[in-house]
Amino acid sequence: MPDKKIKNRSKIKEKVSAELFEQVPYNVAVIDRDFNIVEANDNFAHNFGDWVGEKCYKVYKRRKEPCYECPSAKTFEDGMSRVTDAIGIDKLGRRIHYIGHSIPVRENGKKGEIQYVMELTRAVTETAQYQQEYQILFDRVPCFITVIDQDYRIIRANEAFRERFGQVIGQFCYEVYKRRKSRCPNCPAAKTFKDWKIHRSHQEGIGKRGQEIQYVVSTSPLRRHGSQVDHVIEICTDVTKLKNLEKKIIDAERLAAVGQTVAGLAHSIKNILMGLEGGKYMISLGLQKENTDLVRRGQDMLERNFDKTTTLVKDFLSFSKGRLPKLQMTNPNKLAMEIVDLYKDIAAKSGITLRAETAKNIKKVPLDPDAIHTCLTNLVSNAIDACQMGEQKGSEVVIKTSDEKGVLSIEVSDNGAGMDYEIKKKIFTTFFTTKGGEGTGLGLLTTRKLVQEHGGKIFVETEKGKGSCFRMEFPKNRLQAIYKEEKKNGE
Repeated sequence: MPDKKIKNRSKIKEKVSAELFEQVPYNVAVIDRDFNIVEANDNFAHNFGDWVGEKCYKVYKRRKEPCYECPSAKTFEDGMSRVTDAIGIDKLGRRIHYIGHSIPVRENGKKGEIQYVMELTRAVTETAQYQQEYQILFDRVPCFITVIDQDYRIIRANEAFRERFGQVIGQFCYEVYKRRKSRCPNCPAAKTFKDWKIHRSHQEGIGKRGQEIQYVVSTSPLRRHGSQVDHVIEICTDVTKLKNLEKKIIDAERLAAVGQTVAGLAHSIKNILMGLEGGKYMISLGLQKENTDLVRRGQDMLERNFDKTTTLVKDFLSFSKGRLPKLQMTNPNKLAMEIVDLYKDIAAKSGITLRAETAKNIKKVPLDPDAIHTCLTNLVSNAIDACQMGEQKGSEVVIKTSDEKGVLSIEVSDNGAGMDYEIKKKIFTTFFTTKGGEGTGLGLLTTRKLVQEHGGKIFVETEKGKGSCFRMEFPKNRLQAIYKEEKKNGE
């Protein structure tokens, strides 16, 4: 009875083995020590063609002699199974990329002599092609790409990154990017490891030749297990040229105000000289005619134009100084309240209300407090004058601060006389003034210059008879860039 069961089991085993031999999703071939194919399944015949009486190297690769470093030959020698990556030719003459497994087949179980080697191969041509295309994309994409592990070591880096930062595999990312000895503060990769989210930031690094590199980095999680992030991929865009261009634009804006006033300066001096000549003529005529009234009028003209010359020269010297603002962490709301305290009594004497509307979310930002104080002084003084000219009841001047979408805004508005379109066009371009002989026309030009030195811009909205609003806008990323530059140059 037991012998019958054993025989039945053997038949079942043989049947299952035969079925498995044909149905397994591999090309299966059995070869002897002379590399003759002694058996093969239908998948093998379908892909490689007629195999009966053929050598394996001829069927697989159209060769006339055994392959160099043949894995099956090594399996015959040491009895070890092997996995290989190989290129063959199918029955239609096409190159085929496949993964091969060489498995020893022994005569009497595990300890018997190796009689055959069974070769299981599976085509991975498309997979290999996809891998190659991915690698080309990974290397040639026009940005820096690295993959870092939980220890912040770089385990992969694309060609663009290696060209800029050198051969970096196995090194800590903070050593490579910034020559640091410890992890960067506010590291976006650390945040991604912690919360599994994408993070972005602007960073400054050091290239393999010591050059400064500015880049925008995006960190994304690479998860292989549900419970943690094993790796983070960092994709960086080099914005060094863009930042340098931005700096040149800022510098050009700082100098533009000076350049735009040269022609106006000559015109203003000409007008003053004409006034001096007129006074001189009146005095000469009065002396000739012994007319003290003419002499007095001429003297008044000389004094008035002399004072105007002095004021113009002082204002222009202050205006024309090219410099970086002396930035320090400053509360804009505090500056606004200081101006209100300084001018509210003067405004009240003319029946004008001066007040501030300060945003509660305002934090300290890098500003030159003296420069912004000068800007607000000019704008508030002009606003009070505009209200006096408008002669409206309930006149008021408002200083307003806000911080939205990374831009700090400080504006001064009034409900005074306002300006028409023609006057609005002139206020920032020449020594134009609406104050007659009382003004030099440099107040708004100086204000614009100081705003531009902060990397900001000034805008005006106005309507004749309804008032004006001057708004200074300071992108905080520019303020931070100037602040970092000053600190670096000061070290």
